[in-house]
Amino acid sequence: MGRDKALLPWHGGTFLSAAIQVLQSVTELVIVVAGENEANLEPVANAQAAFLIRNPNPEQGQFSSLQCGLREVLNRGRDAAIVTLVDRPAAGIQTVEQIKDFFVSGLESIWTVVPEYSGRHGHPIVVGREMMEAFLRAPASGSARDVEHSHQKHVAYLPVTDPAVVANVDTPEDFANLNTGL
Repeated sequence: MGRDKALLPWHGGTFLSAAIQVLQSVTELVIVVAGENEANLEPVANAQAAFLIRNPNPEQGQFSSLQCGLREVLNRGRDAAIVTLVDRPAAGIQTVEQIKDFFVSGLESIWTVVPEYSGRHGHPIVVGREMMEAFLRAPASGSARDVEHSHQKHVAYLPVTDPAVVANVDTPEDFANLNTGL
């Protein structure tokens, strides 16, 4: 993209501010994990009353940032988290509520709920303590997908009608198409 995707303009704010607002409507706290872009994300996180933490080793990749965030969730005494990426548009509030409600009312054997739109898996996901611990036991060089697949029997895929759960922006063209498609 040539710029920080979390700060792309979206619905009167940015991808990041929209994600924070959606998550605040269904959670007790929002934690944003930053890397080298900490100084750029901090004003947005502060303006939205989210907590900002820094991944001390962002060069290890996205999975290491997930691990930092999950450690912070556990340190704050929580046993579940809604995890999303900030470099894409936020899912709708109703979609996030649907995913959360499914997790909360689900079976004990379900550690994770992943939204599915048109056969594609997306974000945000809800993870319980068991899956958080599995993510934290994995090497920082690993991937969330690998951990999820190794615990497949504990993952529920929930069909949703919100295309934002699978929207992805990697190029200016993707962003232009996104503005006309959602």
